Amino acid sequence: MLNKQDSQFIETILTFWDHLNSQQKSMLLENAMLMNYQRGETIHQGENDCVGVLLIKSGELRTYILSEDGRDITLYRIGANEFCILSASCILQNITFDVHIDAEQDCEIILINSAIFQKICNENIYAENFSYKAAIDRFSDVMWAMQQILFMSFDKRLTIFLLDEVARTGSNTIVMTHEQIAKYIGSAREVVSRMLKYFENEGYVHLSRGKIEVIDKVQLRDII
Repeated sequence: MLNKQDSQFIETILTFWDHLNSQQKSMLLENAMLMNYQRGETIHQGENDCVGVLLIKSGELRTYILSEDGRDITLYRIGANEFCILSASCILQNITFDVHIDAEQDCEIILINSAIFQKICNENIYAENFSYKAAIDRFSDVMWAMQQILFMSFDKRLTIFLLDEVARTGSNTIVMTHEQIAKYIGSAREVVSRMLKYFENEGYVHLSRGKIEVIDKVQLRDII
């Protein structure tokens, strides 16, 4: 059973809320539940899974694809106050996208039943538009990730990642291992370590165990 704060959170994230009738609002709230996922826990597993629509109250999720040999490529990450519809891909007719979703941090998430959400989308044009816009926005993130992997040199990809992390966290210190970074940008840990060492020798960053301090953002931007 959701509390008042959870209900208000749903109303804030689902911008079509005011366009629902009272029956649809009740149906949605009655079929939503608060879930907690631990760091590293898998939430959604490929095209045969349809866990539901995820509204993230706290924490961070990673969406990725898996190759046949088990290598994963991160497509995007989403955090607090964001919405994930690809975890309920079964409600997006004519769109198949085989993604996996893991909890990157401990997460508190409101999970909305896929069938109920689909029913509301079928009945309400505002909900349907919201769903498809959310999907299109995420596919834009996917295309950006693919563009970097296919067409950008590795030093540019790593630089973009470092600068994005600094902007996202508001800190020049990135608390992350080389293996984590490799996972996020679709590379090997050894390649990441070599390039970061080069960046350190050039005075762009300072490396320590599990941390990367960005020292010269101006020089890094010149790489892009």
